Amino acid sequence: MQIEEHISTNIFARFWTYQAERFPVIGHGILIAAFSFSAISFSMLLRGHIAWPGASTILVGFASAFLFFLQLRLADEFKDFEEDSRYRPYRPVPRGLVSLQELGVLGGLTAVIQLGLALWLEPALVPFLMLVWGYLALMSKEFFAREWLKARPITYMWTHMLIVPLIDLYTTAVDWRVAGAEVPHGGLAWFLVVSFFNGIVIEIGRKIRAPQDEEHGVETYTALWGRRNAVLTWLGALFFTAISAWLAAHEIGFARPVGWLLVALLVVAIVIGGRFLRQPLTNRAKLIETMSGVWTILMYLSVGAIPLLVKVIL
Repeated sequence: MQIEEHISTNIFARFWTYQAERFPVIGHGILIAAFSFSAISFSMLLRGHIAWPGASTILVGFASAFLFFLQLRLADEFKDFEEDSRYRPYRPVPRGLVSLQELGVLGGLTAVIQLGLALWLEPALVPFLMLVWGYLALMSKEFFAREWLKARPITYMWTHMLIVPLIDLYTTAVDWRVAGAEVPHGGLAWFLVVSFFNGIVIEIGRKIRAPQDEEHGVETYTALWGRRNAVLTWLGALFFTAISAWLAAHEIGFARPVGWLLVALLVVAIVIGGRFLRQPLTNRAKLIETMSGVWTILMYLSVGAIPLLVKVIL
């Protein structure tokens, strides 16, 4: 109660604190910018359209993707409210910084903005928008099988990660659907697979903890599977992402440089994971989370933005 009494009544100040704790705009924005711009670039390369994307395409792609990921965070606040109130009362919603009602209004506004952007750029994007919203709605209800999924962490993870390639499909459609093209050939599938495994890399990487940082009631992968299995699973996700990324790069004639980048990144990741297993310290666990973000950014840039930039210049 003491905490609530000292919370500012200024809604902008409260939401600024909320984003800093739960959805850092700058940090997430950089990752999502790489994600969205590379998705558009990859689509253009598959179509053989070598040119810099238009400002409206970049704007709609980035803004829509950013709001999708914000909606994911907001949905988590609703479905995890009871658990957070019990085990993590320090989080913004349980401690009264923002209310679920306020977050619901924010979620509604983000949907209105997305719909407006889709109608402005190309109404044919709306069905793809509805597809992502539909899957997000199912996720918010835990596919009406919450207890069953909670008892199966791997199934829980991959069913929730499927929304990432759906967001990617929408973001690529901002290029190919607006251009009046059909769905690009099979190469797009590899890029969507990259998105899926990148999501798993991020998810596992942020939930690998040092023993002293584990919290009662908080399901981390180190707590669920043990440190060794958690790190090996993280490395496995990196490996499958690398294979998918190389195959995607092959579709656009950029396989060799991406291959060398992948080998270098995998070596660094193995070293980081090994150091954590030898000494499971807080800073070494954080390094795994940081590496997950760096890996994801470089992965997207290497199979989308950088190849397009190189081909535009050359």
